[in-house]
Amino acid sequence: MEPPSFPRLTGTAAVSVRPARPGDAAEMARVQAVTWRTAYRAVLPTAVLDEWDEAAAAEVWRAAVVTPPTPAHGVLVAVDGDVVAGFAAYGPPEVDPGEQASHDGPTTEVAALLVEPRWGRRGHGSRLLAAVADLATAMGAARLTMWVPEADDVTARFLESAGWAREGWARTLDTGGDPLREVLWHAELDVREGR
Repeated sequence: MEPPSFPRLTGTAAVSVRPARPGDAAEMARVQAVTWRTAYRAVLPTAVLDEWDEAAAAEVWRAAVVTPPTPAHGVLVAVDGDVVAGFAAYGPPEVDPGEQASHDGPTTEVAALLVEPRWGRRGHGSRLLAAVADLATAMGAARLTMWVPEADDVTARFLESAGWAREGWARTLDTGGDPLREVLWHAELDVREGR
């Protein structure tokens, strides 16, 4: 199956969103490490952040780019000049199929949406989110979801400003320290108008 085109992936040559390449994996791992250490220092256990294995994370991201689990999985990067400023990973949600059937169509989950703090407030997150929405719509999805740490007010405000809402579901993850509580956010996609 041919991947869908990028109808709204616009911007200057210096600032854009594109599909991730295998060579981006190390930069993606670096962005993840810097962002987690900055934004999630109070949320994640210190050991998780201090013992971060950037090489192992890069290999995980390289595998996600080279051999995604399904054609509906993908990874995008936001670039500023020649620098990877952020990335987004998406795919089918890991939910009970009965849960998904209660909605008006298939769901795409944003598994990761990270922008390195030094590149914040330049539109990279919005461009990544819009690109995921376009791709999800092209693949027939009717909605997007994303699990967000309950204490992450920055991401919550960003999603709210983009028209997302809290869904009411929560989950607790074992992080090896204090449990991490996440809440589910969602946005409906206008599939009739192609968004």
